[in-house]
Amino acid sequence: MAKIDFKKEFKSLYKAPDNPTLVDVPSLSYLMIDGLGDPNTAPIYSESVGTLYKLAYAIRFLMRDEYDLDFGVMPLEGLWWVEDLNEFSYGDKSNWYWTMLIMQPTAVTAEVVATAREKVVKKHNPLLLPQVRLGELVEGQSAQVMHHGPYADEKPTVDRLHAFIESQGLTPHLKHHEIYLKDPTRCAPEKLLTILRHPVTSG
Repeated sequence: MAKIDFKKEFKSLYKAPDNPTLVDVPSLSYLMIDGLGDPNTAPIYSESVGTLYKLAYAIRFLMRDEYDLDFGVMPLEGLWWVEDLNEFSYGDKSNWYWTMLIMQPTAVTAEVVATAREKVVKKHNPLLLPQVRLGELVEGQSAQVMHHGPYADEKPTVDRLHAFIESQGLTPHLKHHEIYLKDPTRCAPEKLLTILRHPVTSG
């Protein structure tokens, strides 16, 4: 069976230019887990991401072995926000809320996730596994741009993205979305590639 690369199937969503652009994002299915706290220091963040990957790989092997569908696990993604924008700070991330995501093919149903979850329980039984859910994310028209380098240096790129949105007569809405194309544990910070995306509205 041929292995499907969904990054190529959804090329416009998993590649972005260095200058901001608009893209139409369809409704997509994701494994999701929510949390609060600094991703650099909060243990719950790394535990959440690890749990998400355990289930994602269990689903991948289940689909390959029992459903004749072989595909690579998709990149980690994240939605980020704070309750009060007046309290937003790049220096203090302790009040940052997040939903970490891994995109799933439409063939991955709730039944598939339940079966894969049982396999993860038997092998690892991570504490946060019950908090992982399968859900839809609907963003529609969005602006996105590629950020090169460390996550801590994103602010100028975010500012360029928001300036572009304003120049198009649009307004950001919903949540700031990041797509991590390289693994920070295997890549030098200056070589990281991150797509920064924000849904927009004309209202």
